[in-house]
Amino acid sequence: MTLDDGTAGSSPFSTPITLVGPARQPRQLLDDQSYDGHASVHDASTAGDLGLTGAPIEGPTHFSQFDPLAVAAWGRRWFETGCLSAHFSTMVVEGEEVTASLAPVEGGTWAHTTATKADGSTVLTGTASVGRDAPTELEGRLARLGDPGDLFIVDRLSVGQRSSATVTASVDLDTPNGELYPFSLRRKLDAITEPSPWYGSDDNPWGRAILPLEMASVLAYKAGSDLPLRGPVVGLFLDLEVRLEGAPLFVGQDYRIDREVIGLGQSRRTESYWVRSTLTDATTGEPAATVVLHSGVFKQSYAGYPADRL
Repeated sequence: MTLDDGTAGSSPFSTPITLVGPARQPRQLLDDQSYDGHASVHDASTAGDLGLTGAPIEGPTHFSQFDPLAVAAWGRRWFETGCLSAHFSTMVVEGEEVTASLAPVEGGTWAHTTATKADGSTVLTGTASVGRDAPTELEGRLARLGDPGDLFIVDRLSVGQRSSATVTASVDLDTPNGELYPFSLRRKLDAITEPSPWYGSDDNPWGRAILPLEMASVLAYKAGSDLPLRGPVVGLFLDLEVRLEGAPLFVGQDYRIDREVIGLGQSRRTESYWVRSTLTDATTGEPAATVVLHSGVFKQSYAGYPADRL
């Protein structure tokens, strides 16, 4: 464990300590999301067509419940070199309660993370860490990837493939973030499970408003992607890792975004692809963040999918 200012703490005990946050009810802000000219899995009707019990809340929303726990463990370093790496296990619909926990391991720079529903079902599992030396959940999952087999939706992607266009994006306080994220930062901060004066104002150690960690994926994908995915299809997030490279992500700052495909896979219901987005401060040229996203696309949502493979 560490003290609140980020300096190393000490204890005469070897008893493992787990930090547990309060139960929260995350809000759904993507019910009017659209891409490829159609509604997304976060629309109740679309979710029902896919056999889901409800429209899931976007996975990154759960990241905010870990921020107070990580700051308690590592202080301001969490928003400078923090990394949250998570595998999503169970969907959450609005109204359900979620509790986050963080269990630091020996050495103090990384922790196991878990989020659960009130009935005990697991929402996500993963790792949280500061610095560069700790293992992450997604590193392990990527290392275990095998041959994806025959693919029919993500078949035009290949490992090592890069986006042909470099885009620049920023998130300000009041502008909605496009069709993929049709809400503003202000609306997000009104609904966020863990409000903080560090968001949306300069009342923080860096003297500039910072983005919540859950908004890193919004910043990375608000301009969309030109990777050649077949469609139209309906997708969802399976895994997400956000790593800060020395400073928070700042409100209103322009970031250059470069993408690379780093993995392909499939399950019984989905085909999937892993993309690493590298965010660079467009003003200084310094590395800002890395976002690794494992996206799944429902096989049954693609009209051209071979019937004998469903």
